[in-house]
Amino acid sequence: MKIKLIAVDMDGTFLNDRKEYDKQRFLAQYAALREQGIRFVVASGNQYYQLISFFPEIRHEIAFVAENGALIYDRDEQVWHAELTHDDTLSVLDALDDFRGTNFVACGLKSAYVREGAPEAFLSLMAKHYHRLQPVQDLRTVDDVIFKFSLNLPDAEVPALVRQLDHKLDGIVKPVTSGFGFVDLIIPGAHKASGLSRLLTRWNIAPQECVAVGDSGNDVEMLELVGYSFAMENAAEAVSEVAKYQTTSNNDSGVLKVIDAVLQGEKPFSA
Repeated sequence: MKIKLIAVDMDGTFLNDRKEYDKQRFLAQYAALREQGIRFVVASGNQYYQLISFFPEIRHEIAFVAENGALIYDRDEQVWHAELTHDDTLSVLDALDDFRGTNFVACGLKSAYVREGAPEAFLSLMAKHYHRLQPVQDLRTVDDVIFKFSLNLPDAEVPALVRQLDHKLDGIVKPVTSGFGFVDLIIPGAHKASGLSRLLTRWNIAPQECVAVGDSGNDVEMLELVGYSFAMENAAEAVSEVAKYQTTSNNDSGVLKVIDAVLQGEKPFSA
């Protein structure tokens, strides 16, 4: 079967632990992908404005499933975005108020927003993932389309918080983990797989003709969707259980090895 699309997660997958990738090697691969008519999609929990900064040479040519599927761009065209109602946004903020000491940002179309006075360490961390990050006095008065919340906390505290928020906010948002202490609260059904599905419909591509690579809980639906799913060697156990195949770690260019296999028709892509 001819592969028509490759979708990749970023942190812990496409990027190494230094938040870098072998640009020269990838750009050569991308040129070969274009020659073979294979689309390249970035599928990440991060902000669109941060994601495009990694691909200045080709950002106008590729697609982005950003914010864990809440915002989709095909080249420079915004295809779709999710939206929380104002009442649901207030419900989320009320629930998060119960977890004092937990820092978070509210993610919107125009920017991400953080409470004034948030710890500098948290602001520095989130600025790496949200290139548009605006401090505000009251998150309840933000004038923007809000479609996601992103929290960061010690890894050991993540499971308990996820359980509690899953109960408190059932039907409003769903907590998903993306590794490195991050928990995203996404609108139910607005995940990476739904975002990718919108692009597949737009391009008339079947899921069976797609490759996806990921490492964290927010990649599971996307890996379940496609015909060729790869877990990184450093992937969470739940991801490795879902994926049909495995590649080497993010520090060993695991994604680029998958792309090479696609381009060269090697296993599991050989006829």
